Amino acid sequence: MNRYPPIAEHGMVGDLQTAALVASDGTVDWWCTPRFDSPSVFASLLDAERGGHCRLAAEYPDDDGMTVRQLYLSDTAVLVTRFMAPGGVGEVADFMVPDDSSTPTGVHRLLRVVRVVRGSLPFALSCQPRFDYGRAPHTLERPDEHSAVFRGPGTDLHLQSTDGVVFHEDGNDISARFTLSAGQAVAVVLTSTPGGHPAPPRPTLETTADALETCRAFWLSWLRSCTYRGRWQDIVNRSAITLKLLTYAPTGAPIAAATMGLPEQIGGERNWDYRYTWVRDASLSVRALIDLGFHEEAHAFRRWLRGRIEADRPPSADPLQIMYRIDGDPHLTEETLDHLEGYRGSRPVRAGNAAADQLQLDIYGEASDALIVGGDIGAIRGWHALSEVLDWLADHWDQPDEGIWETRGGRQDFTYSRLMTWVAFDRGVGAATRFSRPADTARWTEARDAVFRQIVQRGWHDKRQAFVQHYDTDVLDASLLLMPRVGFVSPRDPDWLSTLDAMGEELVSDSLVYRYDPTASPDGLRGSEGTFNLCSFLYVEALARSGRLDQAHHAFDKMLTYANHVGLFAEEIGPSGEQLGNFPQAFTHLALVTAAMALDEELEKARNRAGGWHP
Repeated sequence: MNRYPPIAEHGMVGDLQTAALVASDGTVDWWCTPRFDSPSVFASLLDAERGGHCRLAAEYPDDDGMTVRQLYLSDTAVLVTRFMAPGGVGEVADFMVPDDSSTPTGVHRLLRVVRVVRGSLPFALSCQPRFDYGRAPHTLERPDEHSAVFRGPGTDLHLQSTDGVVFHEDGNDISARFTLSAGQAVAVVLTSTPGGHPAPPRPTLETTADALETCRAFWLSWLRSCTYRGRWQDIVNRSAITLKLLTYAPTGAPIAAATMGLPEQIGGERNWDYRYTWVRDASLSVRALIDLGFHEEAHAFRRWLRGRIEADRPPSADPLQIMYRIDGDPHLTEETLDHLEGYRGSRPVRAGNAAADQLQLDIYGEASDALIVGGDIGAIRGWHALSEVLDWLADHWDQPDEGIWETRGGRQDFTYSRLMTWVAFDRGVGAATRFSRPADTARWTEARDAVFRQIVQRGWHDKRQAFVQHYDTDVLDASLLLMPRVGFVSPRDPDWLSTLDAMGEELVSDSLVYRYDPTASPDGLRGSEGTFNLCSFLYVEALARSGRLDQAHHAFDKMLTYANHVGLFAEEIGPSGEQLGNFPQAFTHLALVTAAMALDEELEKARNRAGGWHP
């Protein structure tokens, strides 16, 4: 067992309220329940000794040459880990049955079905939960030889098996060993419940088979809504499923990633908690979801977003925070978990996120665009709330903020922040006119035009012949790759093409794109980071829209080689091609989808112009 498997060596399963990571050696090393943002019961990914895990894998001597492979059943979130040895071939299927309802539940089941298809294989189970990020002790109860109950603070974890697996106590933990021959199967089920909740029925092979088919059928049915039929169907489907898995069904709020604390640099301090809903990330997903045909998910998030705009707040508070908990709670107090070692010694490990208190003015542009896209501006009350937000923004847009990357090095006049305030006013003016809604459109128009002039005059750097990160620097910033998409410039405008060239020279390394250069633009943190996958896919889209199709196609194909073995991406790519940061990252998969659609569209246009085939 690898104490800290590579970040990329994981698949994810989930039920749309919580999610677990399963390493390619059969270890569940991350699971928070009953919600994405709940304290963990398994977190050996952040501390191999204290975090807790549940390992279920074939046991074979190292020198006997066992090969392990992991895959998803096609177009589903059923994760299969295959163990292939000279004496036999077996597999563990991990899954959770999705609950797409609007009702939160405290009961969540992680099912692990083991079967052998050739020969015979010995298997071993080790279940060592550690509640509350490893801070809380637990007790162990044994109803029978096939059942165990781990009782932690407010949460019980039930471990149950079908016939063929007998549990043994190992202190307050459980272990088991068993051997299966071809055609035999067993199931091990982990069920988290509120403390004192009745135990679930013990599973049978029939009930677990039914659950597997229910899970499989859910995903196949859900994907039928996808309208994408382009060149990269498999990876787009996988990204769509990943985005769905990272969405909290009761509220429609997507989280940024399933994990917290995974480093942007091994051994460094850039370790954040991403299990929350960023207004920016989620808003940018709306158009991609609509373009893919997933209108219900887009509408659900917009309802959640309107709820945040309409919510009561102190008179001095800004209309929106940059992020919230998945139920809309604005309180995300950041704490350092000093008892955890961190992934491969990457400390500190943080839970909560203090960036929630930052001022990031760009979120108003993303939110306005998400609420207005597709011609759906919601109820009259929703429009009233949005117009109040734009009235507030008209008074506050011209001030420094922390910017899209949540730097902790002081506020600046970030060009991207100004760009998205322009978007907010532009979308608001357009919607008020198109739908004949009451609004101070004259004031919004004046503000929109003032922002435009300011960006052109102060965000443009004559010497660099490019738009730059903020008004007092010549540093470039990959967030500005969104300038053509939001309509601020034409994708073939000479000033934009000049900016794209400058980015290619300074921020791009073999198709991989850095957000910015922290040595040239200090962000208040020590250390460095990898290239940012979001930006790499935005670069592909910008190249495609600018007519540089061969370059875009090549960059996209190379980016796909950095996906892990089951098609998932983390936040960043390190110097040796390793995945870094929280995993899987919704922003990355969102940008992959939009890049694929943009490249497909431009390739089709080129083929039609040429009257023939284009690769």
